[in-house]
Amino acid sequence: MVDITAKPLTHRMARAMAIVRVSTPKTIEAIQNKTVPKGDVLEAGRVAGLLGVKKTSELIPDCHPIPVEFAAVRYAIEGLEVYIEMEVQAIYRTGVEVEAMHGASVVALTLYDMLKPIDKGVEIHSIRLLEKRGGKTDFKDELPGDFKTAVIVCSDSISAGKKSDTAGREISDLLVKYGIHTSDYRVIPDDIDEIRASVRALCTAGYHLVLLTGGTGLSPRDHTPEAIRPLLDREIPGISETMRDHGQQRMPYAMLSRSLAGMIGDALIIALPGSTRGARESVQAVFPAVLHLFRLTAGYRHEGKES
Repeated sequence: MVDITAKPLTHRMARAMAIVRVSTPKTIEAIQNKTVPKGDVLEAGRVAGLLGVKKTSELIPDCHPIPVEFAAVRYAIEGLEVYIEMEVQAIYRTGVEVEAMHGASVVALTLYDMLKPIDKGVEIHSIRLLEKRGGKTDFKDELPGDFKTAVIVCSDSISAGKKSDTAGREISDLLVKYGIHTSDYRVIPDDIDEIRASVRALCTAGYHLVLLTGGTGLSPRDHTPEAIRPLLDREIPGISETMRDHGQQRMPYAMLSRSLAGMIGDALIIALPGSTRGARESVQAVFPAVLHLFRLTAGYRHEGKES
């Protein structure tokens, strides 16, 4: 199965449809009047569909077991066609569209099985996805055309040439997946004055996003939070809380991270852990959702100009 351990939990929803077509109005009457010899067709289909949703991962090889938290079957009858709609919801790391389509198909097969003794012309048509929501596809915020991003590696050993950087490069590579390209990449010592000078210079130059990696731990030379916090106009605790919570589910030491985030003017500043794994998981925890911030700040600026 595909590795989804890096994905955050989000609310997932999918709706799928299947159509069962019969050959005579008498079959529709039997369905509606509950006179089909095998029993109540629609109710049996509903129960079968719910079971089908729950067993999707047992039958479709690449599907993950998902904690389904809502599932419903809805029917509509038009002419000689029974429209089956299956809705599935879950809070999980991957979508539920296959569960919805599998459930709809099981309902359709159940209807076919129960109706074939009285109608040899029953057919199943058009099993398809109607809608899905949740995950990164929900976040469609457009960034400004001049969007500029910087990655700063705060490390004494890397800046001295004793080690090579992997965390900063990993961050830059991950950002590309969200349509963000790093315009400025630099390595500096974990020194309060140098960190502040670099962040100030980037904000003055009109950078929208500044990501720092390193210096968020508890060693004597970890100064990044102390360097950045006095510069912030507004701290955004939810970003750092989300990063720590995401990391804590994967590594118990994540609770020791002192990552923080906030705004300097219109620029978003995020201090990430210095380990490659910590930096990667922190980015995965908050992107692309955090980019919605720039739509909000753009809206405030627009309202301010109008007022």
